[in-house]
Amino acid sequence: MTYEEEMIAAFLAEDVGTGDITTELTVPDSVGRAVIRCEGDAIAAGLQYAGMVFGLMGVGSEQAVGDGSRVSEGQEVMRLEGPLRGIMTCERTALNIIMRMSGIATATAAVLESCRERNPDICIAGTRKTTPGFRCFEKAAISLGGGNPHRSALDEMMLIKDNHIKAAGGVADAMEASLDAPYSMKVEIEVDTAEDAVTAAKMGADIIMVDNRSPEETARIRDAIKAVNKNIIVEASGGITAENAPDYACSADMISLGSLTHSVKAIHFSLDIL
Repeated sequence: MTYEEEMIAAFLAEDVGTGDITTELTVPDSVGRAVIRCEGDAIAAGLQYAGMVFGLMGVGSEQAVGDGSRVSEGQEVMRLEGPLRGIMTCERTALNIIMRMSGIATATAAVLESCRERNPDICIAGTRKTTPGFRCFEKAAISLGGGNPHRSALDEMMLIKDNHIKAAGGVADAMEASLDAPYSMKVEIEVDTAEDAVTAAKMGADIIMVDNRSPEETARIRDAIKAVNKNIIVEASGGITAENAPDYACSADMISLGSLTHSVKAIHFSLDIL
């Protein structure tokens, strides 16, 4: 069983508790059919995982669209057939997954589109500001929206942030310590001055995050970094929202936004018995 399958089983168990008493008392023990529709324009995401939820109760599912597809209000996205009680018991867990993931995918696609109007090569990335236990699904939703999920866990890459730098004694000391990282591991470091950025660039950083700076300041620091090594990825982060992200599109290679996961609005989907 994969991690995703384990989590989905846990999500359903959390919702059911000791039993779906309402369904058991009101819904006949028979086979039924249902359809899931989107209630707004969106990027559909999470349908594969919703199918896994229904599968736990013996309900068959068929996607009408693929994850990552653009859908419009009222459009059918999934059909279900199987035990009617199973459909009812799974409904909320499955819809919650679709709604949350579709909200993230839709928001990511919108930011990416607005930023690429100014810079066709810009990358939009997520952060680790995610829901505990739901991170892998939120990261998947970012990818379905066309974004870069960024690191999913602390062991995937070094990301040296301000408190690491303070603890280490400065940018140079932190970068020196990074030499002990595994050979293939990328090293990213957060900076807020051109001087620190140049130091990090000269000491081998793969990615340099320019944090909490204006688009103009970010661009100046990017130019200083690229003068040392044009292959270093420059990431803009800190205080960036869907509204001001386009202002940074020409100032960096990548823009990371915590808002894609920590405050995104879910897209409403509904399930109707046929």
